[in-house]
Amino acid sequence: MGLTITEKILSSHSSKTDVKPGDLLFSKIDLVLSLDIGTAGAVRIFEKMGASKVFDPEKVVMVNDHFAPAKDIEAAELSKKMREFARDQGLPHYFEVGRSGICHLLLLEKGLVMPGQVVVGGDSHTCTAGAVGAFAVGVGTSDLAASLALGENWFRVPESIRVIFKGRLQEWVCGKDLILLVLKELGIEGARYKALEFSGETIKDLPMADRITLCNMAAETGAKNAIIEPDQVTAEFLRERGANDINMVKSDTDANYSNVYEFKVDDLEPLVAVPSLPSNVKELKEVKGIKLDQVFIGSCTNGSLEDFRRAARLLKGKKVHRSVRLIAIPGTPTIFSHMIEEGIAKTFVEAGAALGPSTCGPCLGAHMGVLAANEVALSTSNRNFVGRMGHPTSQLYLASPAVAAASAVSGRIADPREV
Repeated sequence: MGLTITEKILSSHSSKTDVKPGDLLFSKIDLVLSLDIGTAGAVRIFEKMGASKVFDPEKVVMVNDHFAPAKDIEAAELSKKMREFARDQGLPHYFEVGRSGICHLLLLEKGLVMPGQVVVGGDSHTCTAGAVGAFAVGVGTSDLAASLALGENWFRVPESIRVIFKGRLQEWVCGKDLILLVLKELGIEGARYKALEFSGETIKDLPMADRITLCNMAAETGAKNAIIEPDQVTAEFLRERGANDINMVKSDTDANYSNVYEFKVDDLEPLVAVPSLPSNVKELKEVKGIKLDQVFIGSCTNGSLEDFRRAARLLKGKKVHRSVRLIAIPGTPTIFSHMIEEGIAKTFVEAGAALGPSTCGPCLGAHMGVLAANEVALSTSNRNFVGRMGHPTSQLYLASPAVAAASAVSGRIADPREV
């Protein structure tokens, strides 16, 4: 029996050659990601282990993003602890405020993740890096500390679920709608501790920005990781970032999957996740007209340049509705720079949007867009749990950047095809 791409990667990083789902193994790690929100706790455990040096400074990335720029004294202290650790360890991949960005987009933008690698990060959406064919997983504080010290960790080899998309997407339908379609089918536990492998003709035509969105929200299905086999889109993306030797690792044709789902997407309509689960998905026409107080475009899910290009096409020459706040957060400073060069930033500002520095703040209700009691918001982020972006009585809808932009202009949830 052949191996899936996830099984192949874990096998190549361990001493086991005959890998199968359910096996426990120790795997070498190619990259460890740590953030302002969790590094201090990991460092405490790292020191309790008796460790003094990280396993390889070149393979550790530390990013200010969740509470950055520091929202309060406590956040500033967390960032300070990470800054001091990065300095003491001589880490070349430490990203300070202003040169930082939302970690999952930053890793890919900087070409720090490659196909066939094993990546662990102190954040549940580390699975985003599966967009370039890496086995990338979020871990807790203890596992993060062990990974920093040892450069390896133990994993249970996940079963793989294959998701096949067939057909071509309509205009204004994108990667966000694909993953919402999957969430509607699988629910928030349907892929628990499994590898979601996305494939099919639709994927081959999908730009990297949409692949990022797709893999990012696999976390909301409970998946251990998400992954897309590297192809020419992947190779072009990585070569633009200086990569030469690209491991085009693929699943065997006779690989075994615990489940296979097939979706035909030619007639797929824009989708919206309604309060208060990412899996509570409805077609846009079912929720159109709901009045909004705030719209947020950004996050690790939809903070790519292509996401802002789509939104700008709808905002051009229009104004944000007077009853709505539109907050836009580019995923990295480089994305922000391209937005300025292309006139996208000007379009947002002239429309009446508030453009902010690269941060996770609004997504987790930390700062720069917290919701008040009973307010209603539409966001391009990944979670709409009770109180996710603010007050427990607020309500949060999830949708694509196109739906978000159309809704900001309309003052209500709106169809981009009608704006």
